[in-house]
Amino acid sequence: MNRRELLAAVAAIGMIPAARAHAAAGDLKSAAREAWLYGLPLIEMAAARARMLAGGRGAQPAAINSFRHTRELATDKSRAITAPNNDTLYSAAWLDLTKGPVTLTVPPTGARYISIAGMNMYTDNDFVLGTRTSGGAGGRFTVVGPGQPGSGPNVVRLATAHGWMLARILVDGPSDLPAVHKIQDALTLSGPAGATPPAYATRMAPAGAFFASVAELLKSDPPPGTDGALFARVAPLGLTAQGGFDAKRFDAAAMAQIEAGVAEARKVIQGLRPGGVVQGWSYPRNTLGYFNQDYPFRAAVSLAGLAALPPAEAMYMQPVGDQGRMLTGQGPYRLHFDADKLPAVDAFWSLTMYEATPDGQFFLVPNPIDRYSIGDRTPGLTKNADGSLDIWIARADPGGDKSANWLPAPAQGPFSLSFRAYLPNERFRDGTYRLPALQTV
Repeated sequence: MNRRELLAAVAAIGMIPAARAHAAAGDLKSAAREAWLYGLPLIEMAAARARMLAGGRGAQPAAINSFRHTRELATDKSRAITAPNNDTLYSAAWLDLTKGPVTLTVPPTGARYISIAGMNMYTDNDFVLGTRTSGGAGGRFTVVGPGQPGSGPNVVRLATAHGWMLARILVDGPSDLPAVHKIQDALTLSGPAGATPPAYATRMAPAGAFFASVAELLKSDPPPGTDGALFARVAPLGLTAQGGFDAKRFDAAAMAQIEAGVAEARKVIQGLRPGGVVQGWSYPRNTLGYFNQDYPFRAAVSLAGLAALPPAEAMYMQPVGDQGRMLTGQGPYRLHFDADKLPAVDAFWSLTMYEATPDGQFFLVPNPIDRYSIGDRTPGLTKNADGSLDIWIARADPGGDKSANWLPAPAQGPFSLSFRAYLPNERFRDGTYRLPALQTV
């Protein structure tokens, strides 16, 4: 008996009366809670893919195995992906490798920051090309799927047959856009045409529809063997590494337990911290971007920061507010950097303002000066006489010499901040360097 047959046999136990009685004692609820957290990243990836392929909000529909380029920096109207940045242009391609590898051509970018992440359907970054890894000279790369021979130039491998390739290219303001557009135009994919995927349920769907979609996504892109223990734990649900969920197996009482488990899973995400907290800032876990068996963390990131890069490429920090990661005060808040303690990065850094949606996603905030982030490349940013730097976060213009360094918060309602450090150096990554505490003035 091979591994998949063994998992299927284990899951089949959930169909016998004794297993149903065991589920009635509470295991079905626990299984649903864990399976919902496990399946959420698949659902979020499928939802992001569907939105991009359909286009809308002024964007052209995308095609499988072909880049769609964002030509303008993100604004408050950019709502396709949660927690967008305002530092880079995105070029995105949804991959279908079931008919064979595709060839990625990357143009030379020199010293300009670029990263091209290849994410499998479970949201792991299987590879990141660009400034840090392959350098600024560009080149041709062969992207192969599971079980495919690794032939061709510069082979990189995706762990699932479907996935997402997301390029981030640094933009130094509106005048720099034409130069970045040329890079985007030279960033291409070639290979077999992919198939348009079917529609799947969203995270807000009833449990039966949600798990049915998870089962179909598991069939399309089977999980790694290292997730076998998870499927043994969720066996009462009937969900296996090959899919297999059938809502008709369960009566109303059992479905109520499953829904209760899903409700608990949603609470788990709401209360999950991304990592340790130092001086009021939460720091990413070292599993960010390649999550291994940290399923709750993977689920939380898929909801609040889908497509997050691994810490070697970028670090994301949020201040701890009075409502979790949300701040509710009027401000001004001050973020003060001593002259000798500016962010320790080898590329660039920025602080971005977000408002939250009721379902836990984050988007840029409309404001009177159209400033969505502030950082080391912000035009007109001023330092103090001693070389130190103050950033002012407030709902209203703080006035005077503070205006140049103002990051506007929404006029009302809670808000959140995200500090991004691209190519954080070793001092940042090992904790020698820490962000200063956010001060209420």
